[in-house]
Amino acid sequence: MHKDIATPIRTKAILEKYGFSFKKSLGQNFLIDTNILRNIVDYAGLSKESGAIEIGPGIGALTEQLAKVSKKVVSFEIDQRLLPILEDTLSPYDNVKIIHQDVLKANVNEVAAEEFEGISDVMVVANLPYYVTTPIIMKLLEEGLPIRGIVVMLQKEVADRISAKPGTKEYGSLSIAIQYYTEAETVMIVPKTVFMPQPNVDSAVIRLTKREKPLVEVKDEAFFFTVTRASFAQRRKTIQNNLTSQLPKGKEKKEALLAALNRAGIDPGRRGETLSIEEFSRLSDELYADFHGE
Repeated sequence: MHKDIATPIRTKAILEKYGFSFKKSLGQNFLIDTNILRNIVDYAGLSKESGAIEIGPGIGALTEQLAKVSKKVVSFEIDQRLLPILEDTLSPYDNVKIIHQDVLKANVNEVAAEEFEGISDVMVVANLPYYVTTPIIMKLLEEGLPIRGIVVMLQKEVADRISAKPGTKEYGSLSIAIQYYTEAETVMIVPKTVFMPQPNVDSAVIRLTKREKPLVEVKDEAFFFTVTRASFAQRRKTIQNNLTSQLPKGKEKKEALLAALNRAGIDPGRRGETLSIEEFSRLSDELYADFHGE
């Protein structure tokens, strides 16, 4: 048996061997605790028939644990300096494919179709670079990938926003978007001490399980998200004020806006953070005819 990558000693040795220095701009924090990695993998519920998509493998600590339990791992790495390291650390595993690409620019659907042929169970499992957590998760959900769900490590503060309920200060358009596509739960809190270098904040692992169909039915998905984002533009403002200033021609169409709020049964004096996803779906459908495609 070869030693796990995710120990402080082995991680240091690998980094020294390659003279690797961390790039702050890429949000590189490597996990040095094998137990935590195994827990993350457990939460993904993978089997020898599963495929895993990973983003930002670093030196392969999580990749290795995924390779042990799944049929195939496909990993997106943006930092060219890590490619030779990964080739070395992951050499014992023949079921790993590293793709040198920015996942935000990649056609992930195409990659999945190519790499996971004959595999019907696919999960995204990753220790996400903190500075692009939200765009990555939203891309994976909006592009309708053939995945069962997502298990990712991210900043605890972002995890709190993702699983927030209406009426809390963490609740916002991100909470609604995630809830629309998935069921979200925070499964683990991770102290900053298990990373090298240590980040300034604690982390959390969230599990997002994709819904069979979105939680609410809306006339137009893109417009629904436009309305939710507009409603939180300035948290202290009422929903009426936010929509007036944020929607196209909102100022000219004050009457139509009030009428739509009225039809949706929503008091214009409420704040966006008090509205449930069902209320947002009613509201965006009522606004649709007057404000869509301006």
